[in-house]
Amino acid sequence: MGAGHAHTLYRHGHSPVHALPPHCKLAAVFCFVLVVVSTPREAVWAFALYAVLLAAVTRAARIPAGVLLRRLLIEIPFVAFAFLMPFVVPGDQVRFLGLSLSVPGLWGAWNVLAKGTLGVAASVILASTTELRSLLLGLQRLRLPPMLVQIASFMIRYGDVITDEMRRMSVARRSRGFEARGVRHWGVLAKSAGALFIRSYERGERVHLAMVSRGYAGTMPVIDEVTASRAQWTYAATLPVTALAVCLLGWTL
Repeated sequence: MGAGHAHTLYRHGHSPVHALPPHCKLAAVFCFVLVVVSTPREAVWAFALYAVLLAAVTRAARIPAGVLLRRLLIEIPFVAFAFLMPFVVPGDQVRFLGLSLSVPGLWGAWNVLAKGTLGVAASVILASTTELRSLLLGLQRLRLPPMLVQIASFMIRYGDVITDEMRRMSVARRSRGFEARGVRHWGVLAKSAGALFIRSYERGERVHLAMVSRGYAGTMPVIDEVTASRAQWTYAATLPVTALAVCLLGWTL
């Protein structure tokens, strides 16, 4: 099963994390995120330990800390939402630097920041150590519905194609002296969006006919079957199992 172009998030390497089969890493990240979400927000020390675990995985994957931190900037909208919660959530109030802050809002903000950051960090590590094609093979190996895997595969494969088409249309508009400067130009942009949709639809029809003519019957062929040994599963399970032990301790204390 093909999956299109290499993505910019992937960092080529030969670390033990890179060498793990994709379905092992997907299962490990999914279970780790479930454990993090299940951890009580009052167990602040548990989230610190989760961060240490991810730092150890980052080191094992040989991902520079600066790269990880830069990619974490994607969660800025969630951070902004979290910072608003102490001001809008009703409940008991505390004074800090002359501001009146809601105690439930502070806990809610901490909950969003801690769990969101850890989840995004785990996803970034996964994307940095696994190619998109391998991720799709891993999803297929984990028995994700084939139709969803195919949709994701085509989305990845033709995302760059649609982006290039948009770029060519933009160049064509600018070469004719067009530049969107206000509301009165929205009509032109809407027509461009409609033309892009029609071109994409027609391309999809041509691709589907080409696939059918080559024997496509609703499922994509698997060219290489990815398997995992017991040792690889054990290695991948280290992160979620350790996190689960921390979570259970957090509920106990």
